[in-house]
Amino acid sequence: MENKLNISSSPHIRSKDNTGKIMLYVIIALLPASAFGVFNFGLPALAMLVTTTAAAVLTEFIYEKLMHKKITISDYSAALTGLLLGLNMPPTAPLWMGALGSIFGILVVKQLFGGLGQNFMNPALGARCFLLISFTGQMTKFIYDAETGPTPLAYLKEGAMSEINSMDMLLGTIPGTIGETSVIAIVIGAIFLILMGVIDLRIPGTYIVTFVIFVGIFGHFSDAGVGFFDPQYITAHLCGGGLMLGAWFMATDYVTSPITKKGQIVYGICLGVLTGLFRLFGGSAEGVSYAIIISNLFVPLIEKVTLPKPFGKGGEK
Repeated sequence: MENKLNISSSPHIRSKDNTGKIMLYVIIALLPASAFGVFNFGLPALAMLVTTTAAAVLTEFIYEKLMHKKITISDYSAALTGLLLGLNMPPTAPLWMGALGSIFGILVVKQLFGGLGQNFMNPALGARCFLLISFTGQMTKFIYDAETGPTPLAYLKEGAMSEINSMDMLLGTIPGTIGETSVIAIVIGAIFLILMGVIDLRIPGTYIVTFVIFVGIFGHFSDAGVGFFDPQYITAHLCGGGLMLGAWFMATDYVTSPITKKGQIVYGICLGVLTGLFRLFGGSAEGVSYAIIISNLFVPLIEKVTLPKPFGKGGEK
């Protein structure tokens, strides 16, 4: 009776990929951004990435051990959550803060809602927003080349376009969180995920295109007061902050994004509009994290509305 057969109705779809392999692919895809973050910010960045990852894995192990549940750290989901949180942390933040964020993300956002597949929002972003609310000053303090200063997005918010160098933003030699600065490193990882079939362009593509349209139109009415579809302004918004990291690595999270194709398009549009609203008209220069977790909450409704009709079912009466 130990080797029970799984009986289910057709069709039977099999894949060589499992959860562990998919999570490992994402971790590998994040290595370019992680390596550049360590190169850009030094040993404090490496210490933060190690701390958040180790804290996430240890929290999941201890919780499952205490609750007499199956130990699932071998599926790499906890390690991925910790790494993503570390990449979203300022390199100057204290290590205990990163560890606290990992504990919150794994324990509160993930495990207390049933574990992997049951969490209602991305655990790493839930943890980051928890830290942003709790420790706003330290989470928004950025030091680069031993100097404390505003990020390019803060300059955009003020309309100080002359202070922005688009090439520095593309390369990543700017202040910011550990993993969000280099667009090139992020795109390299995204291409790897696309080639491995882990993600496609539907969510990130819709997200980015919607955001560009929104910023291109409404940037003229914001404090920046730029012209319609100003190329430098749009480029700076694309390369600044966590847009690229969020679009390719967090908005595409399998658990918290829609499974229907139409739903993924609607989801991407929601992400683009919310990010644009927060960045242009909100109190903060950034808005990607809040846009993603709010859109996560809309996913059940989006899926309900966009669910295709079963084969053979008649039209609406």
